[in-house]
Parts: sequence; C-alpha cells; structure tokens
Amino acid sequence: MKKIHCLILLLTACITGCSKNRSQMPVSRTGFAFDTVVTITVYDGKKADALDHCMELCEQYESLFSATQEGSEVWDINHAGGEKTAVSYETASLIQSALYYCDQSQGMLDLTLRPVAEEWDIAGQMKQQDASFDHEYYIPSDQTLSELLDHVNYRNVLITDADGTAVGYRDELSEDDSYYITLTDAHSAIDLGFIAKGYIADRLKAYLLSQGVESGIISLGGNVLLIGGKPDGSSFTVGIQKPFGAVSEVLTTIQENDISVVSSGCYERYFTIDGTKKDRTIYHHIFDAATGYPVQNDLLGVTILSDSSMEGDALSTYCYLLGLEKGLAHIRSLEGIDALFVTKDYEIIPSS
Repeated sequence: MKKIHCLILLLTACITGCSKNRSQMPVSRTGFAFDTVVTITVYDGKKADALDHCMELCEQYESLFSATQEGSEVWDINHAGGEKTAVSYETASLIQSALYYCDQSQGMLDLTLRPVAEEWDIAGQMKQQDASFDHEYYIPSDQTLSELLDHVNYRNVLITDADGTAVGYRDELSEDDSYYITLTDAHSAIDLGFIAKGYIADRLKAYLLSQGVESGIISLGGNVLLIGGKPDGSSFTVGIQKPFGAVSEVLTTIQENDISVVSSGCYERYFTIDGTKKDRTIYHHIFDAATGYPVQNDLLGVTILSDSSMEGDALSTYCYLLGLEKGLAHIRSLEGIDALFVTKDYEIIPSS
C-alpha cells in the first residue's frame, strides 16, 4: 500500500512520564504493515489483548487495501480487466471516501494515479541505488506519461450495490449490502495510499475506545492518532520529523490531546539527479495528476491536525499539492482543522 507503499515515520510520538498506578502503565505493540512501522501504545496494562487484536486488524486491512499484495481486494480490482469485482463493506467504504476527496479536490487527488506511480517506481529506484552505486535513475518521457495519464481519471471508478445501482460519493453504505467495484477503463488502476492509513487509524481508535481505552497513541508511519491525553492529565508531545533529517531528528514539537496528526512531504521516498542542495529537483512520490511528474513547489511538508485521521491524510496530500498560498487558504476555509506548512527554507508557517 502506498502513502503508497506507505510513508515511513514522519512523526514520532514522544511519551514522557509514567503513572505509578500499574493499571495505567503504558503497554505497546510494534509491527510492520503497509510498508511502515506500526506502533500502538495504550496506558492500561490490562488491555494487552486489545493491542494484539489491533495488530490482527492491521493485517486484515492490508489484505483488503494493498495495491501490491496479490489477492487483496484492491489487487483483484486492478487485475479484473474492467469486469466488476465483489468487495467488502470496508473496501467499498474506503473507495467511496477516496472518490469523495478526489471530487472535492477537482481531481488533484486521484486514486487512479497508480499506473503513473508504477512507472516512476520511486521506492524501487531507491532500493536499486542502495544496491548498486552506479544505478542510473529513470525519468519517464513526456510521451510515456501522457499515454499513462489517458487512463488516470477517478470517474473511471464505479461503485454499485447488489441491484446494480450506482453508489454516489455521499450515499450511505450498509454493512448488510453487497458492493462491487468496476474500472470502466480496463487500463486504469487504483491505489488508496493517500487515505488508507488514516482510515485504518480511525478504525483502530474506534475499536480501542469500544474496549474502554481512555489514553493511548496509534502510530502508522506518518499518521499519529491520539486517544485522550496522558493519565496524569497532561498532553502528549508529538515531534514533527525534520525533512531530510535523521530518522529521529525533530523540527518542532506540539502538545496535543485526542487528535490526529498527519504529515505528508517530499522527503520520505525520493531521489535527486543533479543541482545544488537548495535548487535541486526532488523526484518524489506525490504526483501532479495533470503532468504525471512529482509536484514541484515551495513546500517540503504539510502537517494536518484534525479529528479524523482519514481526513488529515487526504488534506495533507492535497495541501502539499496546492502549495503554500493556496494550501493555507484552503485550510483557513475549513472549521476544526489546523495545519503546519514547512517551506523549502525550513520556515514553519501555521494556519492559525
């Protein structure tokens, strides 16, 4: 899965202090899913079984949403040759949400960009460079990208119910109904990486709340979702990763409770070919749906603070695509959403 083969730790949740009450001591589980490190911590020593179930849920969601795992529902959609594919309620719901954000962004976000991303293969090229010092990076030609972009259009994705009725972006889905996905262009392919981890984080939080968890941290790579505050009443400290810095190098920290913190940027999966550090072209994994090239603007990253991790996931990518001025204007037009924009000069510009 993306943010797309998923973003690797953009944020580090910094946990300080422990309660003397053993029932409020932090207990954690760490694993690897969605091509990133997954760490879930709760301040309740009696909830270890709930954490184990969370890790099982991560495996389950990956088996549904991964574009790279053979046999997943998204894999089946992409390899159906344009035929309709039966999907679970969860996959139908996530695709519906993805289509909503694509429509709201007027196509700047597009879940059918996968063929373009596969052609660039940013992560794969990074691995080849690591394995071979003299690896020459591949830049797709304008003609190649133009041909691929002919099949990039979120309107090619159709959701239908058991009666064959088309499901709209805002229609309510039922867990008791059956759903199907059809790619009306057989050469299209989808990837849910720009919102999948946010959706999963929200589901994990809902489950932990149902199990009586009142304090905890869910970290899925660039998505950190806070449950309440620390047992002593203080806030969690979340560190924002410094773009192009060391893994544990923090640019700034924020003190928050019960909120989603999601970051996107050009500094996780990328390569450069020439140019000085300041004026170099960074070929990264966030693509312009109009050109097929990695978007180039005045930003290194965007962090979104919101109630919903899925919404934060979509907005962090969208605002990065918009750039500083338009991104700020968009966030300021929304209620209950805050953002931090990091410019190429490492200036941090808050939305409020």
